[in-house]
Amino acid sequence: MASAAEQLAANINFQAFAKATDLQKRIWYTLLALVVYRIGTFIPIPGIDGAAFAQAFQSQAGGILGMFNTFSGGAVERMSIFALNVMPYISASIIIQMMATSVPSLERLKKEGEVGRKQLNQYTRYLTLALAIFQSYGIALGLQSSAGVVTNPGIFFVASTVITLTGGTMFLMWIGEQITARGVGNGISLIIFAGIIAEMPRVVFQSLELARTGDINPLAIFVIGAVMMAAIVFIVFIERSQRRLVVQYPKRQQGNRMFMGESSFLPLKINTAGVIPPIFASSLLLLPTTIVSFAGMGENTPEWLDQMQGMLGYGQPLHMALYAIGIVFFCFFYTSIVFNPEETADNLRKYGGFLPGIRPGKKTAEYLDYVLTRLTVIGAAYITLVCLLPEVMIAYYSVPFYLGGTSVLIVVSVTLDTVAQIQSHLVAHQYEGLIKRSKLRGNNPGLPRK
Repeated sequence: MASAAEQLAANINFQAFAKATDLQKRIWYTLLALVVYRIGTFIPIPGIDGAAFAQAFQSQAGGILGMFNTFSGGAVERMSIFALNVMPYISASIIIQMMATSVPSLERLKKEGEVGRKQLNQYTRYLTLALAIFQSYGIALGLQSSAGVVTNPGIFFVASTVITLTGGTMFLMWIGEQITARGVGNGISLIIFAGIIAEMPRVVFQSLELARTGDINPLAIFVIGAVMMAAIVFIVFIERSQRRLVVQYPKRQQGNRMFMGESSFLPLKINTAGVIPPIFASSLLLLPTTIVSFAGMGENTPEWLDQMQGMLGYGQPLHMALYAIGIVFFCFFYTSIVFNPEETADNLRKYGGFLPGIRPGKKTAEYLDYVLTRLTVIGAAYITLVCLLPEVMIAYYSVPFYLGGTSVLIVVSVTLDTVAQIQSHLVAHQYEGLIKRSKLRGNNPGLPRK
């Protein structure tokens, strides 16, 4: 039987949306922030010869830089002020979250609630700044070593590039936080989402043009398109799937009234980690290989650097193996962060709830951990399959990888999450309207009760 919230959500229509002025403001704020982001991807850093850089980029576009360019909405290809995008922030988040599970001082902060979370976020910002400086410095040196790319090489170019790219990343981090707080959806995920969506039309056109000229078999385009459509349906099905555990509450007495025992559900998603694992895994692969790829633009590239680029290149077995390992690891790691079986079991016991047939306390925590582990195995296999299967096909048919499974997973997952948040805002608005009307009827006995 549907809950009251689900029944209320089913009755949501455009009339309810028109009355939710606060939600409209949040959506407009989100759209305006994303427009600012997209404008920034077209502003190049100073001191770059655009034509020479475009030629140098094309030699590396089929590798890891192409994936980075997809996530940044084409900012890398144009070497704009947002070329680093939010990848340093994601890398910093990974490091801080991993340290919070092993460093006692950070672990204590994690358990201090809102105050501790704010302090961890501050540490993440500091680490983001350090990583952005490091990566932008490596990019500046790589650009300077490429013949004809930099108009006036020297310390001034390196300094201006580091300041510009680092400032762009910090600005995007701030925009993402503002979207999360004042807009709709997760700001960082929406920035990556906007970059992928902005690049998709061009990539589709390029693929069709390659098919028209005979460079790619038209059947391959059709097969990959069919796989992508099937992947979208599969992703939506899995993302909305849940394992519902029955929670029973005993009879209780309040004053002279006896309340009968009731039951509810504890929903556990198959993919608890969401879209985080492929983003984190991509970020870790991009962190070392970005600088390697830029350094490889020079004419006197060392042999070991060429070998490393070849082994870590997109579509190579080593790259796919590391990517799959990273996805599986972050599925389990992030799930352990967002869901604590022991804490959930303690909360159930405090409120008198229990799982039928399972003793409260430690046994409940063990059972929750057992169920969650099995679900995470399925979720990790699902994400790995969705991300790697299209990539293997695309690498085999030599189609631009922007249509890969990772991009599709991010787009679909972020869309579902954003729509769910919009729906929750509409449900909250309807509840507020019901409460206001009930108060008016309570304060004015003469008003008719419907």
